[in-house]
Amino acid sequence: MERYRNLSGDSGVEAYEIGDDFVAVRFRHGVVYWYTEASVGARHVAALKRLAQRGQGLSTYISRHADVSGGYARKDPDD
Repeated sequence: MERYRNLSGDSGVEAYEIGDDFVAVRFRHGVVYWYTEASVGARHVAALKRLAQRGQGLSTYISRHADVSGGYARKDPDD
């Protein structure tokens, strides 16, 4: 996973991974959420990719879009 730049300084996002049709997001509490085109749609995945690479707004986008925050395809618990 790539470290999230966190330009705002107060994001709950720690790292992310981008694939062809998904974005995996690791939050500070250690849990990784997988957002796929099948689970949240291509438009949302494209936005998540853009925000992850920018390093700002990713957590806010996820929390403000209910179909994204509750639409993850997989959740990997903290080890």
